[in-house]
Amino acid sequence: MALIKSISGIRGTIGGKVGEGLSPVDVVKFASAYGSWVLDQTDNRKIVIGRDARLSGQMVSNLVSSTLQGLGIDVIDLGLSTTPTVELAVPMEKAGGGIILTASHNPIQWNALKLLNNKGEFISAEEGQDILERAENEDFTFAEVRKLGSYTQLDDYLEKHILHVLNLELVDAQAIKERNFKIVVDAVNSTGGIVVPKLLRALGVEVIEEMFCKPTGDFPHNPEPLPEHLRDISSKLEKGNFDLGIVVDPDVDRLAFVNEDGSAFGEEYTLVAVADYVLSQTPGNTVSNLSSTRALKDVTEKRGGVYTAAAVGEVNVVNQMKAVDAVIGGEGNGGIIYPTSHYGRDALVGIGLFLTHLAKTGGTISRLRATYPGYFISKNKIELTPDLDVDNILSEIKSKYQNHEINDIDGVKIEFEKEWVHLRKSNTEPIIRIYSESASEATAEHLAQKIIQDIKEIVNSALI
Repeated sequence: MALIKSISGIRGTIGGKVGEGLSPVDVVKFASAYGSWVLDQTDNRKIVIGRDARLSGQMVSNLVSSTLQGLGIDVIDLGLSTTPTVELAVPMEKAGGGIILTASHNPIQWNALKLLNNKGEFISAEEGQDILERAENEDFTFAEVRKLGSYTQLDDYLEKHILHVLNLELVDAQAIKERNFKIVVDAVNSTGGIVVPKLLRALGVEVIEEMFCKPTGDFPHNPEPLPEHLRDISSKLEKGNFDLGIVVDPDVDRLAFVNEDGSAFGEEYTLVAVADYVLSQTPGNTVSNLSSTRALKDVTEKRGGVYTAAAVGEVNVVNQMKAVDAVIGGEGNGGIIYPTSHYGRDALVGIGLFLTHLAKTGGTISRLRATYPGYFISKNKIELTPDLDVDNILSEIKSKYQNHEINDIDGVKIEFEKEWVHLRKSNTEPIIRIYSESASEATAEHLAQKIIQDIKEIVNSALI
C-alpha cells in the first residue's frame, strides 16, 4: 500500500490501513483540508469536481462531494470527465477551486485528489504544504445543518470542451476534414473513450476505430502511454488501413501518437510537433521540464525563439511559461500546455493542433516525425527502499560529475557534449527516475546504465 503527498496532489492505492493507502478516512481528511483552504482564500463557496473512469472513482467522488458539502461548500460535479475539462470548468463556473479524482497514468489500484486553484491551475508547492498541514492537524470546521453545501451535477462540459477546441484559431477543422484521416483511438477504457471520438467527429474525421473506449475503468493494459504498453493499437496500424493512432491516458492530459505503420511517433515528440506548428504561426518562447527531449530546444531556436527548462511537475512548467511568456510548452510525457487555451496539459487541445499540423503538411505522420531531430531517451527507474538515502545519492553523483555542466533545480541533470542524464525522486511513485538522452539509442542506454551502476556503488559503499 502507498500514500504519496506531493506537488501533484494526494495519491495512493485503494485499501489498507488509514495513512498507508488512500483509505476513505484519508479521502475525507484531505478533502476537508482542501475545502477549508479554499474557504480561507476566498468567499467563493463553490468547488468543481470530476473524475476519470477508474473502478474506485465513484466511491471516492461520493466521499469528496459529501465532505465538501459538510464544510458548507456547493459542489458542481462533472461526473465522468477529464483533467483539462475540470481545469476549464473552474473559471467558467466562477468556482473557488476544483478537484480531479484521478491517478493519471498510475495502474488500476491507484486513485488521487489533484487540486486546483480558482484559475483552474494546479496549486503551488507552498499552498499544497498548507493543505497537508491542515490535514495533519485536522484544522477544519464543518458547517451547521442549515448551512450545508448544495450538490449539482452538470453533464455538458465535455461538449463545452470540444467546442472550446474547435474555436481555437490555430485549429482548422476544415483542413482536417479534407484530409479524410482514418484514425484508431486507444483510451484505456476511461473517459477519453467518451470524448476523443466525439472530438474527432466534430473535427470532420469520419473513419474512427475505437479500441478500449468503453469507460468501465477496467484498464486493458498499463495506462501509461508508452510504446511497450501499446502493442494492440500498433498491431492494428501495422495492417496499413489507418493514417495514425491516438492514445490518451485515463484522465486525458497526456497524448501519444502511433504512426501509420504501427511504429511509435514518440510521446516526447508530441510536444515537439505541436510546438513546431504553433511557433510557425505565433513565434515566441517555449518551456518543457528537465527530463524532456532537447528536440524542443532545437525546434524553438530554429523558429527564432528561446527555450527554457523547468523543474518536473506541471505547476513548475506553468510558472516558467508565465515567467518567459511562452506561447507553447509542456512535458515530454505527451503533455501539451497551450496558454491561448489554458495553463494545463490538455490532450484534446493537442489533438486539434496536431491534426491541423499534419493536415497542412500533407504527408504521412511518419514523414512528419522524420523532419524533427532524432534523439533517443532511455527511461529507467530504481525502486526506493528504506535504506536508500536519496539526498546523499544525488550529492555523491553531483560530486562525481562536477566537471560537467550540472542543473540541480530538480534532482541532478548532467549535461555532456550532446547528451544528458537526469535523475530525480518521483513526485508520484516511490522510485528514482533516471532519464538519459542521446542521438544514439545505444549511447542513451549506456549513459543510463552507467549512472545506475554509480548509484549501486554509492549505496554499497554506504553499507560498508
